[in-house]
Amino acid sequence: MTCLCSGILFADIACSPITHIPSEGELIPTEKIELNLGGCAANVAVDLSRLGVDVMLSGCVGDDALSDFVIRAVSQPKIDITQLQKSAGQCPGTAMHINVQGQDRRFICTTGANDDYVFNDELFQLVETAKPGRKVFYLGGFFMLRTLESDRTVQFLKTARKCGWTTILDVVLYGDRPYWEILQPLLPHTDIFMPNEQEGETITGERNPHDQAKKFLEAGVGAAIITRGELGSLYFSGKEQFQTGVYPTNYVSGAGAGDAFVAGLIAALLEGKEHCDAVRWGSALGASCVREVSTTGGIFSRNELLDFIGKHKLECGC
Repeated sequence: MTCLCSGILFADIACSPITHIPSEGELIPTEKIELNLGGCAANVAVDLSRLGVDVMLSGCVGDDALSDFVIRAVSQPKIDITQLQKSAGQCPGTAMHINVQGQDRRFICTTGANDDYVFNDELFQLVETAKPGRKVFYLGGFFMLRTLESDRTVQFLKTARKCGWTTILDVVLYGDRPYWEILQPLLPHTDIFMPNEQEGETITGERNPHDQAKKFLEAGVGAAIITRGELGSLYFSGKEQFQTGVYPTNYVSGAGAGDAFVAGLIAALLEGKEHCDAVRWGSALGASCVREVSTTGGIFSRNELLDFIGKHKLECGC
């Protein structure tokens, strides 16, 4: 195992793109409705496995039929699920994706068992006893994991970094909450923080992504990567700053694109790539994701990813 993915696990119910949001009492036809795997940690783990990375997935599901579906969906080669937790009487995180032609995604969801996920003693022991070498700890979907909003999460991040793990943090905003106050204690122990531009604005109160990044860096984060959809992404650290555009793709749905970006970035870092190349890998894997409604169905294999990057140029500029 070179990567530990912790965080939210979801069952996603998604429709093919419809022409418009139905008005009250209106029935709108769609080509199909699918049940798919979702959630930051689950998506990143599956995407990494497609790239040939050995990954351990840790999160919490319930004990119902949708939870059984999530477990089956993540039971794939290269994914170790021995650290999945179960919460009695709960459903998994569950989301309905409403896709409208030409518009960004909409969600209706419940966090379900994700709120019961904990960093238990076994996980502490796992990060403390991992073999030397490149390894990444990824925490995805913070703010949808209520039990993790504690000093124990700060201690877990500190322990992981002390033991040689690169720590990466991703968030999903959920409700009207004091996000900065909750997040700030984690940032000094985070190597890479990866919000999108809208999340960054809500968390910091700053509209300009450069000002968002400045606030994150001042709070102690090692680097911030702020994704901006079709505008590309921005990378900021104390040593370097650059921006990239996006790769060409056939857009169907944006669900899972941010998770694919994270997975591509992690895979590149595990291979010792420079940060600019790592962002290219993330951007390319994100471009593969949006070609399908499901969050993981369109993800490139490693060979497909390298072939795509070889055929398409993406500049990293200041």
